[in-house]
This record gives sequence, C-alpha cells and structure tokens, in this order.
Amino acid sequence: MEHILIGGGGGTQVALDPRYANRHGLIAGATGTGKTVSLQVLAEAFSARGVPVFLADVKGDLAGLSQAGKPHPKIDERVATIGMAPPVLAASPVVFWDVFGKGGHHLRTTVSEMGPMLLGRLLELNDTQEGVLQVVFRLADEEGLLLLDIPDLRALLNYAAEHQKEISTRFGRITGASIGAIQRRLLALESQGGDAFFGEPALKLEDLMRTDLSGRGIINVLDARELFHSPRVYATCLLWLLAELFEQLPEVGDPPLPKLVFFFDEAHLLFDHAPPALVDKVEQVVRLVRSKGVGVWFVTQSPLDLPDPVLGQLGNRVQHALRAFTPRDQKAVRAAATTFRQNPALDTETAITQLGVGEALVSVLEAKGVPGVVQRCLVRPPCSRIGPITEEERAVVRSRSPVGGLYDQAVNRESAYEILSARAEQAAAAAEQAAAERAAAEAAAKAEKARQPRRSSRQGYVEAATKSAVRSMSSQLGRSLGRSLLRGLLGSLSKGR
Repeated sequence: MEHILIGGGGGTQVALDPRYANRHGLIAGATGTGKTVSLQVLAEAFSARGVPVFLADVKGDLAGLSQAGKPHPKIDERVATIGMAPPVLAASPVVFWDVFGKGGHHLRTTVSEMGPMLLGRLLELNDTQEGVLQVVFRLADEEGLLLLDIPDLRALLNYAAEHQKEISTRFGRITGASIGAIQRRLLALESQGGDAFFGEPALKLEDLMRTDLSGRGIINVLDARELFHSPRVYATCLLWLLAELFEQLPEVGDPPLPKLVFFFDEAHLLFDHAPPALVDKVEQVVRLVRSKGVGVWFVTQSPLDLPDPVLGQLGNRVQHALRAFTPRDQKAVRAAATTFRQNPALDTETAITQLGVGEALVSVLEAKGVPGVVQRCLVRPPCSRIGPITEEERAVVRSRSPVGGLYDQAVNRESAYEILSARAEQAAAAAEQAAAERAAAEAAAKAEKARQPRRSSRQGYVEAATKSAVRSMSSQLGRSLGRSLLRGLLGSLSKGR
C-alpha cells in the first residue's frame, strides 16, 4: 500500500505507513500554525485509499473538503520545495452531520445508548447524583422502559420520586434532593439545546463507514460551529461516538488499512475537569479500539492538554509551532520535544518555537511499529479547498448525500414517557372509579335508611310513659315486700326471747 505523504523539504520526505494508522496520532500546535490543513491533508489521503473518516468542523474550515482546490502560486512553490508531484485538485466525498440538524443530517443517539456515566458527565453530576442515575437506568431495564429522549428520562425520574421508598428498598437509597438536582441539570441541558442530541432515528455506525461508487471513503464532517458553544455537549458527543465504535465493531487486529479514522478536534475539552473514572474510560477505549481497526487522532494546542496515559499511546506525531511566552508555554515546549525520537541533526526544542505557518516536526511509526526520528518539514498542500464553503455549496453536497432522508425526520415511538403516562392515567381512572363507587354506596345506604318506617311521636310518648310507670310500680312493690319480710323476721326473733 502506498504511503501517505505528509510533507518534506531539504531533500527529505515524511510519509505515514497506512498499516500503522490505527496506532493513533497527535496533531498539536498554537492557533494559526496550520493544524487544520494537516488534518485536511490526512483526511483526504485516507479517503482516497478507501478509508472512511469522521471529524468535527469547529470553525467551518474543514467543509472545504467537499470542494476542489484552486491553483495558486504559493501551492506551486510548496510543491517544488517538497519535491512531490503536483496534486490533482479535486473534492472528496463528504457527508455533513449536525447535532441540531441545521448544517447537516441530524446526528442523534438515545438516552439508553449514552448510558449513565457519559450522561452524568454531560449533566455535571456528582458521585451521589450519578449513583441515583445508575439506579434509574437499572429500573428502566427491569421495568422494560425505553429511554429514548429527555422526556422519557424526566418521566422516569418523576416515577422514582413518587415510589422512592419502594425503589430504595430494591436498589439502595435515593433521595428527592438528588432527583431534583438531576431534573434541574436536565433543564439546563435543554436550555443549551443539548436535548436535540437525544431521540430517534439514532445514528447507525455503518452509515459512518461508507465508500462512494469509486471506492473512496466517505468523510463525515460534523458541523460543530454551533455545537462548540456548548463544550461539554461537544466533548460528550464525540466520546460517545468513540465508545460506540469500541463496543460495536469486531476485532480485526492490525489490518493493512484502518476501518475508520477518527479526528478529535479541540481534544482538551474532553479532559477539562474530567473525573478520574472518565479519564480511565477514555484511556481504555483509546488503548483497545486500535484492535477494532480504528485510528484516533487528537488535535489540540499542546501535548500537555492530554493525560500521560493517553499521550503515551499516540504513535504518530505532527507538531506545529508552540510559543514560549510563559513558564507554562516553556514547559509545553520541553514536553513536546521530549516525546519525539530525537534526530541528532536537529535541536527539537529550539525548532518547535521557530516553525513557520505550515511547517511541522513529524515523527511516524516505521517498520515493526518503531517510531521514526523526528523530521522538520513543510506540510504538503491538500487537493481540496482550504477554507469554508457557502451555504449554497453545502446544500448541493447535502442533496447528493447517500443517507439523505434517513435521519432528517424525527420519530417518536412508544417509550418510557408514553408508558408511564398511560399508567398514571389508568391509576387516576381507577381512583376516580373507586371514589364514584364509594359515593354510590354511601348514597344507597342513606336512601335505604330513609325508606325505613318511623313510629309516631305520640306512640313513642305513650310507650315511654308506660315503661316509666312499670319501673315505678316495680320499685314500690320491691320496697313493700322488703319491709314485710323484715318485720316478719324481727317478730320471729322477738317471740323467741
């Protein structure tokens, strides 16, 4: 397989062996030093070899992949300096995606597929609140309730609050305070538009791994111009996608070409204030997804933006200029310099601060996966347009999309919200019927009592008087009889004397 030319100059050229493209990579450098063009060069080179690509377009520049480049004297000059054949200016096959469904096909997933850990990260929950979320997800599994969108999750949280004692007995204590905190976070997520990320039809990974009729890999461009204003939603979206690739793709070992190449732009957002459990999850995914044939390239300003366990797994490096204006900048320069296999003919640390726009220090894996010595070179020009496109051009690309119509119309099938709403309506109807039956029974009892005959007041008076007279006569008779008996007894006693 032909190597991927990254750049050259001074009689040398640096090219990436596609066999090691799934060993991951790093594109780093200060703003305006050429990271976007390096990413564009690699993306279109993978596409030309039949490898699908996924990348996020934060500034709108990468949409230029969908349009053919134009000749320019500076391009000719760079081509001559590198010593390469003139590039064939052409567009790459592109499919646009957008979480909000504006700049591309609507990219969605379901709440269940996101899972409690990533959703807890998205909602910025603490450990206790995330534990409650774990319980809610477990409850949904046991009750057979689908969690597809935010209304489903909110309905299940309300259900958990109403049955708090029973659920705490089954799964562990949950509190109304924690449920209320999660509800407020959901409200904040909706205010940022993050609820648009959840629903159906959910993305199918096979739709990201397509080739066009000529065998070129489709470049999937996530339009993140608006999404980037919600950094946590942006980072969680890309991490979810990476985790899905890891979980669903089969093991393939080290294929001659990767099955997919994933570019994670603004990668520092993934690790900013990330809990240790999440960092461990990212490290695990990056380490193991290689065997699924997926190459992951992190794009960021400084290598220090990435945790050491992740940085240590990135075998291919393209380092653009760094500026050493502050002590932290100087530390970043030294860290970047020490990550390369040193070239005796090059002072790496000094060179990093002297690189011009479009220049980079490049080190790629060579035979048997051994890191090559670092080389200073000019990055080759891309074949597609450098820069953004117009909305009319975007509309034309979307009209030719192979997944057109599959994701643009939302679907709302029966899930937790509908099921729990139906249960609540049935319970309310049953309670209403029971109340009506009680009211009817009470009314019938009153009617029955009213139908019973009543005796007249005169009859009642005579009866009462008769009873009183009888009691009086009985009392008098008893007293007379008692006196007679007493006199007879006393008389008998007297006579005996």
